[in-house]
Amino acid sequence: MDWDQARIFLAVARTGQLLGAARRLGVNHATVARQLTALETDLGTKLVERLNAGCALTPAGEQFLVAAEAAESAFLRAAAALSGTSTAVSGTVRVGAPEGLGNSVLAPALAGLGEQHPDLVVQLVPLPRTFSLSRREADIAIVLDRPNRGRLVTRKLSDYTLGVYAAASHLERIGAIVSEEDLRTRLHVTQVEEFSYSSALDYAATLRRLMPRRFECGSVAGQLAAIRAGHGVGIIHDYVAARHQDLRRVLPHLHFRRSYWMTTHPDTHGTRRVQEVYACILQAVARDRETFIREAAG
Repeated sequence: MDWDQARIFLAVARTGQLLGAARRLGVNHATVARQLTALETDLGTKLVERLNAGCALTPAGEQFLVAAEAAESAFLRAAAALSGTSTAVSGTVRVGAPEGLGNSVLAPALAGLGEQHPDLVVQLVPLPRTFSLSRREADIAIVLDRPNRGRLVTRKLSDYTLGVYAAASHLERIGAIVSEEDLRTRLHVTQVEEFSYSSALDYAATLRRLMPRRFECGSVAGQLAAIRAGHGVGIIHDYVAARHQDLRRVLPHLHFRRSYWMTTHPDTHGTRRVQEVYACILQAVARDRETFIREAAG
């Protein structure tokens, strides 16, 4: 079996698209189609149904997927063992993380790591979504809910708190917020519920019952910008708010505590490049530890 062909098959199976596989592998669409056809010819069976909306595995494709993933795991474990003997840090590591943590804490730290190691490419993907390590969507994923299924290496990264914040300009223009009743006429800056991807994001419901007027934004950065512009009130991570002197915490009895979990796949956890990025994330969070937790009485 040609490993390049198997690698392309895996990318198609995981993305569900020829074009998606081409983008992931950094090759053109025609190469993916040609190599996949060659693999099917070699095996004497159809592995993938090409559909208008994407690709679907045939029963033979499902069977071959198991064998291809087993071969991939063996290859990655061997690479991890060999990389442990090297002093060089090279290759690509993709980190999937929640937007607030990724933009505020991880981006500067991981860019610094990339500057130290010329042959290391760190891809930080701070998006409001989950990442599948088994489908190789990321090498390291930071999640809000502790995983309870799958072959994963999991550790608690940190607890963190969130509070209710308004800009100083908002409070000066409209007035102080000293009770929950003061929220009735304010604009609630919040997430778009349809895009909520974790039960840990349910804290917005607390303000929703108090504030009938809403501006909804699917981006944490967008919510932060709207609050800092003085247009409304919203829930912000305390470690994010600590970086902006124009924000004021209001109604400190309304506070929320959640956790971040860091996960890796056992096949790649031991590689030198993943270990370097893993350690960098731990150090970055440790440096900011005092800003991650703010007591309710704040």
